[in-house]
Amino acid sequence: MLIYIISIVSCTAKSNSNPQILISTNYGDIEAELFPQKAPKTVTAFLSYINSGYYKNTTFYRVLKIDDLPEDINYGIIQGGLWPNLKNIKGITHEPTSLTGLTHSNGTLSLARTGIGTASTEFFICIGNQSNFNAGGNSGVDTLGFAAFGTVLHGMRVVRKIQAQAYNNDHFKVPIKINNITIL
Repeated sequence: MLIYIISIVSCTAKSNSNPQILISTNYGDIEAELFPQKAPKTVTAFLSYINSGYYKNTTFYRVLKIDDLPEDINYGIIQGGLWPNLKNIKGITHEPTSLTGLTHSNGTLSLARTGIGTASTEFFICIGNQSNFNAGGNSGVDTLGFAAFGTVLHGMRVVRKIQAQAYNNDHFKVPIKINNITIL
């Protein structure tokens, strides 16, 4: 009987070695999986920011969406991190989607940046297909796109609820509190 129980537990145990994180907000939790085998430098940096406590009491402050679409099918991003209280953190080496094989689809986590080597603590979550953020796309920064590094496993309803909050231009009128990001 003991062998039977052990075999059931081992078969149902998490077989995925990818790290998972929990983004805790006042609107609910977002659980995501990170891909260190595909984006090792980006995931290592993001996990180091989590371990350092950088994301405690930060916000989702930026939103992109199309006003004419209904909330349940609207696409865009929500962006969060330390802004406007950015710390002096050195940018990381850019890992474009052409190198990692990841894409900016619904639920993708990616690092924000303004140029090569400028990505650090600011990240965004894609709502819908955002292939323009992939390498070769028209991201507005350059043709290298952004560094995708994870995906939402649970909580896209929370992401959409956050996206639906009042905003002006591309910033939330009232930033959405990120209580903390933790490694599961």
